[in-house]
Amino acid sequence: MLNDTFRQAARSTAAAAAVLLIAGCTAGSGSGTQPAASLTPSPKESVAPTTSPSPTTVPSASPAAITTSPSPSPAGTGEHASKEPLYRMNEKSYRFAPIGDASKKVVLLSFDDGPKEKEMLTSMLDTLDKHSAKAIFFVNGYRAKENPELLKLIQERGQTIGNHSWDHIELRKKSKAEVQKQLGDVQDIVEKETGERPVFFRPPFGAGGDVGKQVAKDEGMLYMTWSNGSLDWDLKATKKDSQLVIKQVMDQLHPGANILMHELQWTADGLDSLLTKLKEKGYGFIDPATIEIKS
Repeated sequence: MLNDTFRQAARSTAAAAAVLLIAGCTAGSGSGTQPAASLTPSPKESVAPTTSPSPTTVPSASPAAITTSPSPSPAGTGEHASKEPLYRMNEKSYRFAPIGDASKKVVLLSFDDGPKEKEMLTSMLDTLDKHSAKAIFFVNGYRAKENPELLKLIQERGQTIGNHSWDHIELRKKSKAEVQKQLGDVQDIVEKETGERPVFFRPPFGAGGDVGKQVAKDEGMLYMTWSNGSLDWDLKATKKDSQLVIKQVMDQLHPGANILMHELQWTADGLDSLLTKLKEKGYGFIDPATIEIKS
């Protein structure tokens, strides 16, 4: 009987110990904080750095396909730079004197206020060619803009283009900035159409003032007015009569004359007769490309 009692007590003690052991293990995995997940991905989760695709290679343009804008050409390039100066202009009288052994009996022909009409201009160019004569065509910018092909025509026919301001205004009454624009814009449009910048400047009305003279010099141009006015523009004096225009020129004739004319129909009509009379008097014609341009 006593032995049975001891056996029962032993079983109870073992059962209690087992219960305590199980309870302790469960408490260790209860509501305690879980360890922070590692921020370092496992090798299997590693993602290779994204590589940007190689840019598509664009074939470079061939040399022939590359267009570059040329730098502005300095005044005095082209034919003018290639010829030996033969004549020098007096900056007070605007007459020309020979350098060295060049002929004294010569005149400079010039025509202002173009380019206007192709038919009239072509007639004048044909007459100049007939007499192997050269001239300066002093152009206005607004007319050059309207008739850019006529600038090319003048150049292609071997004649010289001069600057006569953009708007044909009295420059001596304008600011330096306005004068610079009036002259500079003509330089630019002539260069755009012909590839060369003018080296001669004549102010409208012969009135450029000191500012006009300086701006022309800054642009590399020779400033001039005239020494022989044909009065072809003065309707009271010449009445659109080519013979009266010729008479005005011949009455004022002198060696080295700087003759002012205009792109006018009656001047074009009388040009052949005028050049014939000048040659009969023993006069030749100055090639503008042989006029000295002081830098």
